[in-house]
Amino acid sequence: MKVAIVHEWLTVIAGSESCFKEFAKIYPEADIFVLVSDEKSLVKLEIDPKRVTNSFVQKLPKARTKWKNYLPFFPYAVEQFDLSGYDLIISSSHAVAKGVITNANQTHICYIYSPIRYAWDLYHQYLDESNLKKGIKGLFAKTVLHYIRKWDRTTANNVDEFIPISKYIEKRVWRTYRRKSYKVIYPPVAVKDFTLKEEKDDFYLAASRLVPYKKIDLIVDAFASMPNKKLIVIGDGPEFDKINSKAKENVIIMGYQNFEVLKDHMQRAKAFIFAAEEDFGIIPIEAQACGTPVIAFGKGGSLETVNGAFFNDTLNEYSTGVYFKKQDVKSLKKAVDYFEENENVFSAIKIREFALNFDRDLFVENIKNTFNEIIEKHNK
Repeated sequence: MKVAIVHEWLTVIAGSESCFKEFAKIYPEADIFVLVSDEKSLVKLEIDPKRVTNSFVQKLPKARTKWKNYLPFFPYAVEQFDLSGYDLIISSSHAVAKGVITNANQTHICYIYSPIRYAWDLYHQYLDESNLKKGIKGLFAKTVLHYIRKWDRTTANNVDEFIPISKYIEKRVWRTYRRKSYKVIYPPVAVKDFTLKEEKDDFYLAASRLVPYKKIDLIVDAFASMPNKKLIVIGDGPEFDKINSKAKENVIIMGYQNFEVLKDHMQRAKAFIFAAEEDFGIIPIEAQACGTPVIAFGKGGSLETVNGAFFNDTLNEYSTGVYFKKQDVKSLKKAVDYFEENENVFSAIKIREFALNFDRDLFVENIKNTFNEIIEKHNK
């Protein structure tokens, strides 16, 4: 069986790349097709460059760092990959990878992180944050995204089976493409890289890239109004100066830290604060792998990655955190108070046990079995 793996870009290492890396290990002889890649990322992912075919986007100016500037070319670029000689195509897709052209004699499995966010769910937010709501540039951007939405929906027919990363994304796949998913398989988390610590210190932790949708500014604002509670923030990004300016004496902004420092703080924090609406969300699971409970925004992937309860709901010995209903200061403060009122309910050991459900080894076993099921089904 000849296998092709398609991914959008290998220029940064994030959650989707951890999944892609496992696909490449499962099928070590598979050829890899990407819009653009760089050597450093391939080394980190342990990918032989000889396996990789890049699109023409790779040759465009500054494509390895400014690849998103070439969004209008992405649909055309991915369609230029000639996959006609392959039996199995695995698209690892959060943008256009699923749009590769296939035929009826091939099996195309799409492991989907999300339908294209900036064309669908985050369309207006994307235009607003990019200052593209008005003017000639705005008109061009809206026209391109309108075309991409039509193209994206049409190319969903090229996929034999969708495997979404969460039930939240399963719903979005149905809403966007009117396609039922084969099954949900959660992404791999390096749970075993984190170790349990039962004794906690008296501080809360938030850790993330400092970008708007992560809502770190909301967390800092909330703790600025709770001067008796200590917050530590780890992470860097374009909003660093803005967030740092909001910090009061009880809030420490540490900036970027290496893995060992992050893990140490995760182990010692009394709770991890997570305010983003994520498709899945790996970092709350990493915190739980340390036995640390999570206070999370109760929407999106957090409803699956944290075994929590909203204010005044019932907590039990298997609970791993609490939720807040709105992304605002009042709701988060109420969740923090609720957590402290019930702090003795949480068991660090059981919190880690819950996190083990997302371990990398389980992902590999599950994805292998599911791929084989689909291949057998489509070869009958």
